[in-house]
Amino acid sequence: MTETERRSGVRTAEVLVVDDEDDIRELIELSLLRMGIACDTAGNLAAARALLAQKAYRLCLTDMRLPDGDGLDLVAAIQAERPSLPVAVITAHGSIETAIRALKLGAFDFVTKPVELQALRELVRHALGVHERELPAGESGDRRLIGRSPAMAQLRAQVEKLARNQAPVFINGESGTGKEVIARLIHALGPRAEGAFVPVNCGAISPELMESEFFGHRKGSFTGAATDKQGLFQAARGGTLFLDEVADLPLAMQVKLLRAIQERAVRPVGSHSEEAVDVRILSASHRDLAKLVAAGQFRQDLYFRINVITLHVPPLRERPEDIPELAAHILARLAEREGTPPRQISPAALAALSRHEFPGNVRELENLLERACALCDGNVIGPEDISLHPTEGLGQPFAPYGWDDGNGEADAEGEADERIKILRMLDDTRWNRSEAARRLGMTLRQLRYRLQKWGME
Repeated sequence: MTETERRSGVRTAEVLVVDDEDDIRELIELSLLRMGIACDTAGNLAAARALLAQKAYRLCLTDMRLPDGDGLDLVAAIQAERPSLPVAVITAHGSIETAIRALKLGAFDFVTKPVELQALRELVRHALGVHERELPAGESGDRRLIGRSPAMAQLRAQVEKLARNQAPVFINGESGTGKEVIARLIHALGPRAEGAFVPVNCGAISPELMESEFFGHRKGSFTGAATDKQGLFQAARGGTLFLDEVADLPLAMQVKLLRAIQERAVRPVGSHSEEAVDVRILSASHRDLAKLVAAGQFRQDLYFRINVITLHVPPLRERPEDIPELAAHILARLAEREGTPPRQISPAALAALSRHEFPGNVRELENLLERACALCDGNVIGPEDISLHPTEGLGQPFAPYGWDDGNGEADAEGEADERIKILRMLDDTRWNRSEAARRLGMTLRQLRYRLQKWGME
């Protein structure tokens, strides 16, 4: 029987702690015992590998620097041989680059030295929750992500893998591909599923209110601050914060966001102290962040911090074989909302949809089918019920946002073309300007500017 077993009276160790410092091992061991969790300890890689070969652990916690090798080697070996075993790393304070390398190799999460016990306990709870959470029948990723194409099968496998760790994920894809659906699924399949999922559209918040919205504020900190208010980070504590259209963040806010992510703490407006926040960061954009970094429009350090792992969502035109299943799913949902039997779609209508380029992706398909249900007289949707607009020029986002030059002016022909595109998209979305802006690849503010200029606001 090990010393841990004698202390705890528990014969089965659930956690393996690997560190060459006796006091660190004992600190972690005692902290785990207070949580009712037994552990084994090892002082080097060789001892850790020997224990891993003998026992089935639920979590491995390893230091990065060991006498006979690098902790990253242990992370890589566990990912290759036992990918279902969460492994977390202990890094020196300030070694964010090393921690990011570990996350890219598949580490679940990291803590920094000196070890903060509350952060350690939260990490352990989340890690063990990976195995405790079982999705009920019918709620698997297969049913939540619609489509059987090879691209969707690959995406589904990536989502299930990423749900097991705490690495920041950047979800890249065109407008309407379902980036928020992917983010919600990563959250729901992971150990933070019982926590809050807090989505925020970074392009829809006024720059003057961003700091207060993200970090909260104290009563009296500015005109109108009548009470204390928690921010988005505090609302997502213990869960997931989803930064949609993160490319729209102003540079000044990017600096503050980077600090909050790195320090895992925020300072509310008007407060003199920081408060710890335990959140997982997921972000998304339809724009190419690397190009924005090269153009000086997005901070490189924030780019590397949120882009630890990139998940690409394929556009609908690259998986037309998924359209029949998607259409059936959407029609069933519409019928449930209206309290009517689901309409069917004719083979001719499906063929027409399969030939369409879908610049607006799944969101455009939803709008087309909702309109078709409103126009259809019977129970079967035919090609005459589907209004497919020409897609030439709509498949790419504006560069930077259409016909504007550096001074915000435009040539007459370019302005006329964009006006047609914007009006058509507004018609498709029933003048839902937020949806239209997302599908056009611009911010809501930029869309409003154009409408005001044309006297249509």
